[in-house]
Amino acid sequence: MKIAIVEDEHLASSYLKSILEKQEVISVSKITILKSVKEAVAFFKEHTIDLVFMDIHLGDGKSLDIFEEISIPSPIIFVTAYDTYAIKVFKHFTIDYLLKPFEEEELISALSKYKKIKGSFNLNQTVQSLDLIENKNIDSYQKRFLVNHGYKFISINDSDISCFMGSGKHLFIYTSNGNSYLYNDTIKDIINKLNPEFFFKVNRKYILHISAIKEVIRHTSQKVEIKVIDTINEDNPILVSKNEITNFKKWLDR
Repeated sequence: MKIAIVEDEHLASSYLKSILEKQEVISVSKITILKSVKEAVAFFKEHTIDLVFMDIHLGDGKSLDIFEEISIPSPIIFVTAYDTYAIKVFKHFTIDYLLKPFEEEELISALSKYKKIKGSFNLNQTVQSLDLIENKNIDSYQKRFLVNHGYKFISINDSDISCFMGSGKHLFIYTSNGNSYLYNDTIKDIINKLNPEFFFKVNRKYILHISAIKEVIRHTSQKVEIKVIDTINEDNPILVSKNEITNFKKWLDR
């Protein structure tokens, strides 16, 4: 089976490629990595692929730009950092999706799903899903979060949240005025409900609001540290996940 990975981040494509090479769900004969819309268009004009893994945003454009140039009849699994709305769209119109950063088990599950339903892939529905995402409404994001505080309920606006911190099975909200509250959700699920314009999941423990970032320090190309405002009670360094450094820099440069 021939596979193409359309991904402009080296660490992300290498991680995906390494798992595909050692998994045993499907037999892989060749993996091609394409880093841009331009490369993808040129490649798919000349080659037929059995399965495609595709990121939404690429260095020179978006995945939708590829489909405006050519038709790709191959089943597609999207690898994305998008939110709840996008995930609902992917569930309805595509083979499957992987939400960054993903675990090896999630990729194995997506491959198993591909084996079962690969014959039902519909290119028109895939293009429709991308078009829906590009034209989504900001109202799909959660704006208020209800927490318990003693005998009271408090509704916290998203603009008042400095960060979400995962600790074991618990999730805490830290507010800009220095308070912290236990919230009934997980860090893996809450990221899908937040507006990515303001929130970024920097690692498996922290989701930061842009206003909480005081300083970003690059120690090496693979080690980026974030200094946060004093209202977040954290003595240990907050490091950006290696696989998310490129996305984090893009997010800061919007």
